[in-house]
Amino acid sequence: MRATVSTFTQLFSATPHGARRARRLVAARMDLWGHPRGEAVNDAVTLVVAELAANAVRHGRVRGRGFRVRLVLDGGDVLRVEVSDARVDRLPALRPAQDGESGRGLLLVAGVARAWGVDRRGPGATYKTVWADVPLDVSRSARTAPPACRPRSPIAR
Repeated sequence: MRATVSTFTQLFSATPHGARRARRLVAARMDLWGHPRGEAVNDAVTLVVAELAANAVRHGRVRGRGFRVRLVLDGGDVLRVEVSDARVDRLPALRPAQDGESGRGLLLVAGVARAWGVDRRGPGATYKTVWADVPLDVSRSARTAPPACRPRSPIAR
């Protein structure tokens, strides 16, 4: 069992400003952890946070409740990104509608993540967490990534 090396957790307002702030703080945190801005890993993690935070604001907003971003960097080759919100009744679509105006952001997440999924958590499932495992060697894993049209992990209910 590997010990956790670093974690970052922050609560943000469920507004476009909160999503923008989440993206910026995560990019800065990745820089502090030795993955400078402009590097593939920082860009990939920032992209995942931007998409999941935007979804939390647009689809997961509950009046008076924010969303939480959590990063877990352990001794392995993957960084776990988690974005939690209070709308357990609205789960991400597994596949975007062909003519839909939304749902494509998760295709981007699937393109850079090794795996992603959704968990309902809390007593009585009071919130959901959308997570993605981003490899620390993004360039190598992108060549072997499976098709990005579906999550690589079942949705927990």
